[in-house]
Amino acid sequence: MNNPIIEQNSHQISNALKQLINPINFLKAMLQRQWKFIVALGMSLILAVSLNPLIASALDLSDLFRILPSAVQIIQLSSIGDNDEVALGRQIDGQIRQEVRISNDRAANALVSRLGQMLAARSDRPNIPYTFRVVDDKNLNAFATMGGFVYINTGTIAASDNVAQLASVIGHEIGHITGRHALEQMKQMAIAQGIATIAGVADDRLVNIGVNLALRLPNSREAEFDADRRGLLNITRAGFAPSAMPAFMQKLASAGGGGSALAFLNTHPATSDRINALNQSIRENNLAGSGGLNDSDYQRIWRNRFR
Repeated sequence: MNNPIIEQNSHQISNALKQLINPINFLKAMLQRQWKFIVALGMSLILAVSLNPLIASALDLSDLFRILPSAVQIIQLSSIGDNDEVALGRQIDGQIRQEVRISNDRAANALVSRLGQMLAARSDRPNIPYTFRVVDDKNLNAFATMGGFVYINTGTIAASDNVAQLASVIGHEIGHITGRHALEQMKQMAIAQGIATIAGVADDRLVNIGVNLALRLPNSREAEFDADRRGLLNITRAGFAPSAMPAFMQKLASAGGGGSALAFLNTHPATSDRINALNQSIRENNLAGSGGLNDSDYQRIWRNRFR
């Protein structure tokens, strides 16, 4: 015998789900990617109400519509395509270039761009465009944002002993892009800040979050280890010595690194653990090579260039 209360509540939930997936353009696109999630959610709600009619009395359907924008936001950031990611990165890059001084040194830009494009072509995501910029700053730093934008300080170029060490820094930053680390952090921060709706990937609030992530906030320990792993494999595939990555970190961790190196390491945490993990990965995967180590001209050209 059918229970009229259960049937009525199930009908309410079904109607609510139909409204949640109304055919506006954005939700059409999201349904194509997230239809299994929507179906599972709907079945779970209907089953819960069917098994326990009291749930219906406790469930205010208006809550579903109130949290819908946040749910859409989470889905949008989680399923963002390459083109939208690049477009968002371009917006963030525009703001970053207003906050840092981009170097006009043609040789330095050519060096970083040449190495960067070599690595990008052998990265986990060679299908997106990459842009490499040199920041006119004597402090040691390097950072990246989503969509293929990488920034290397002149201080980092000068601190590297050879082209392989510089390539290891660039490869690490590319690893953050291929791992989509900034997108994951952006999603978490958007939720934490209570951003309930998004007006597209050029939304100023998302751009501001992206700028803060690139310039002021450190990556998580997990993201750093993942970027190391990706970067190590990347530079090895590109023909550079894998040993250059832990060697550069070890150099910065030494007492001779100075305050600038300390600041760099503070934004790239767990240095000793990362060095150990890199050396272990090199041994276990039999990674070898000496490409870029015996570059006798590197220090002569770059060590004192930016003073």
